[in-house]
Amino acid sequence: MVDPGLVVVDKAPGMTSHDVVARVRRLAGTRKVGHAGTLDPMATGVLVLGVDRATRLLGHLMLTEKAYDATVRLGVSTTTDDAEGEVTGSRAASHLDPARVEAELGAMVGEIMQVPTAVSAIKVGGKRAYARVRDGEQVELKARPVTIHSLEVHDQRVVGECLDVDVSVRCSSGTYIRAIARDVGVALGVGGHLTALRRTAVGPFDLSVARTLEQLADDFSLVPIAAAARATFPPVDLDDAQAADVRVGRGLDLELPGAGPHAVFAPGGQFLALYEQRGGQARPVAVFV
Repeated sequence: MVDPGLVVVDKAPGMTSHDVVARVRRLAGTRKVGHAGTLDPMATGVLVLGVDRATRLLGHLMLTEKAYDATVRLGVSTTTDDAEGEVTGSRAASHLDPARVEAELGAMVGEIMQVPTAVSAIKVGGKRAYARVRDGEQVELKARPVTIHSLEVHDQRVVGECLDVDVSVRCSSGTYIRAIARDVGVALGVGGHLTALRRTAVGPFDLSVARTLEQLADDFSLVPIAAAARATFPPVDLDDAQAADVRVGRGLDLELPGAGPHAVFAPGGQFLALYEQRGGQARPVAVFV
């Protein structure tokens, strides 16, 4: 079995996130593998997996910023807000003014309330929303606060009666890019859905460090847990006495340099725990040793 760490996969189209986890379990020789946020089967790109103790980092990683490249098709609405769903309506969009399209997309930047797509993994009454939709139920999800840090339009081109728009998005965890396509289509009065989605980054892990499953099968490697923690969270290096306290989960009389979890390390560089400031002490969020 390999050492604990993160595996950054460049997911191929057509695979579920569970498919990727199953393959990495075989490659790593352990069942203790999890992922930090799913990718739809249609989507490609960065999927971060944790192996062994590093699976405990995933819940914290899921809160980090994500980045995507996507293509929005204006003029057609679908049941899933992407190309895998059934068409629910169509209206000519080839006449749309590119400046207006860009303005409507730009209006979504910032802190907004977004209604997730109905075909999502959000639980409604203990059952996944996508399962309820699959069973023929009508699902209405409540709007949730998300943050779109930036949304850049790269290209607009007419495809028949539709208009395809290529965009790059940086956003908070929990943002649905499919919902952006749906909502800009509604705002423009023509409907919209996503035809392509590629996640280019999860926190500090981007496509430059991602590897396909085929590459991993030839040479399985991961980001060691210490390196992953240092790249993801503000690092704090401790002395021997402080490290001993952390090993048994004690608070530290320490002023952390910022808000949120910090990765704390023993003098030799061993990753020990995530700590955050609570009052006058730094207190454990999760201890890994």
